[in-house]
Amino acid sequence: MLKLVFYVPESHLEHVKTALFSVGAGKIGHYDSCCWQVQGQGQFRPLEGSQPFLGKQDEVETVSEYKVEMVLKESLVKVVQTALLEAHPYETPAYDFYEILDVN
Repeated sequence: MLKLVFYVPESHLEHVKTALFSVGAGKIGHYDSCCWQVQGQGQFRPLEGSQPFLGKQDEVETVSEYKVEMVLKESLVKVVQTALLEAHPYETPAYDFYEILDVN
């Protein structure tokens, strides 16, 4: 089992979650569409050559974002990554996959 953690602007929160749930992420036992999310403040500075969704090149931008966590089967990692990258509005979204230790 893996856990996906990603950051998304509030404006695209539900769109990205729906895309990930539709390919199988967020299933725990007899439940689906499972995730944990918390609102926070993201910061970045677009560099030369970037095509930012928000902000201007060479200016620090802050934006209301959500940190979202959801689990997925290891066999789904590529399809989930593809869904995330296609649904997310950022040119280079921040995300991580973590391996979850099976203690059973």
